[in-house]
Amino acid sequence: MLVQIAELFKGFRLMDLLDIALVAYVSYKALQLIRGTRAVQLIRGLVLFIVFTKVSEWLGLYTINWILKNAMTVGAIALLVVFQPELRRALEQLGRSRFFSGTVFGWGEKEILRLIDSVAEACEELSKNKIGALMVLEGQTGLNEYIETGVMIGGQVSPELLINIFVPNTPLHDGAVIIRNDKIMAASCYLPLTENPNLSKELGTRHRAGLGITEQSDAVAVIVSEETGVISVAREGKLSRYLDIKTLKSMLKEIYQVGEKKGNLWNWRKTNA
Repeated sequence: MLVQIAELFKGFRLMDLLDIALVAYVSYKALQLIRGTRAVQLIRGLVLFIVFTKVSEWLGLYTINWILKNAMTVGAIALLVVFQPELRRALEQLGRSRFFSGTVFGWGEKEILRLIDSVAEACEELSKNKIGALMVLEGQTGLNEYIETGVMIGGQVSPELLINIFVPNTPLHDGAVIIRNDKIMAASCYLPLTENPNLSKELGTRHRAGLGITEQSDAVAVIVSEETGVISVAREGKLSRYLDIKTLKSMLKEIYQVGEKKGNLWNWRKTNA
């Protein structure tokens, strides 16, 4: 028995083990990337297509087999188009290091805490009055293409300015506010909607846009529901809802890695949302 095991692993190198581990890790990350997106259904369809091709070959259905094989040749190019959002997201994640490393673009902790306090204070007032809002905090991925869809502001972040922007029936209340460092770059911005097919029907366009921008970048979206006043945070395509102001501040501090770090609050909220 031992001799057979030894024969099985004869010539097996340490680099082979590293090779297998790397392939397993990349495969795991790829599955994580497409989980909960339309890519899952597309992959199922692709697997069925390959199965039908093999079955037609075994059964001697030459005409159908010829059609399916030629369709697969063209399909390889079509897949690049169909999976473009997923491929783009994967390359963006590869190009990033960590989300934030203690500071944001050279910021100090004091500036980040001031930003968090301003956003939280605005959310508290907006939630109390059931005024819908969508604030996007830019990360390392630039959001210029979305900033250009809105109205340029260029003002320093303050609770008063944020509240005033989202007052109903004013020119800028629709769409998203995009914040870069301590500046409100633009208001009334259009964002991409999430492609997650499993999202709850009760979530409207504002939540779907907040999730959509976090699926395509490393931004953080803070959302206030117009119907219920519920405060939510979206990050990495995941939504954490029903936050009070204290929890909102704690979550943002953890994301930006400032202040006291009491456990992994974001992962807890994401799991229990």
